[in-house]
Amino acid sequence: MKLSIVSALALASAASARTFTVYNGCPFTIWPAMFTDLNVAPNRPNFATGWEAPAFTSVSFTVPNDWKAGRIWGRRNCNFASNPGPNSCLDGGCNGGLQCDLRTGTGVPPASVAEWTLQAGGNQDFYDVSLVDGYNLPMRITNNKGCPVAECPVDLGPNCPAPLKGPFDNVGFPVGCKSACVANLDGNPTNSANCCSGSHNTPATCPPSGVAFYSYFKQNCPRSYAYAYDESSGTALWTCPSSLNADYTLTFCPPP
Repeated sequence: MKLSIVSALALASAASARTFTVYNGCPFTIWPAMFTDLNVAPNRPNFATGWEAPAFTSVSFTVPNDWKAGRIWGRRNCNFASNPGPNSCLDGGCNGGLQCDLRTGTGVPPASVAEWTLQAGGNQDFYDVSLVDGYNLPMRITNNKGCPVAECPVDLGPNCPAPLKGPFDNVGFPVGCKSACVANLDGNPTNSANCCSGSHNTPATCPPSGVAFYSYFKQNCPRSYAYAYDESSGTALWTCPSSLNADYTLTFCPPP
């Protein structure tokens, strides 16, 4: 009887969590970060909100089966010893330093962001790779259940349009590509066609045709979220039936 109770508890525990793997396929160290919007739901992974990932290393951890408004991104060129705040990295840094603050540690753009909401409407997992805040690393989301791949697998830095390019490392290489919103190209982020804010805050009033350089991001990374209302493209937001209990892998610098 004891064995069956233990087995039942183990099965229940396994069914209530998913395994996430974060692999750094880049030939250099990055510092992944993770944030959960606790204003949406209190469930969050029992894992560090930031860590060092040397080249070609991975970590795996469990997340709640109903993890909501979760995001993972990578940080580049970090030095937490001398500057433990959001400016401790060239891009992607967060409040808190190595481990991002649970309430305010969302990351400094430009940054490519992987996003999940598990067990969402219609009993679906929702996930995407977002370039809404710009780009800083190629990334790909895969899973073990055959559901669609979300990705921006190419380096958008070198060919980034000049008004968006940067920041740059110490040899002048662009390690980021800002979105038109982050670059503040129209000068008023509170009422901006690039930011879909103010009088442009609906899909109808913020079409992709009104977003500067939208085509650069979408043509290079068609399976990513290229601006705030990109769902209309049909290749921005991806779903997987929650009943499958999919495990997900996020790969930075994925192979072609």
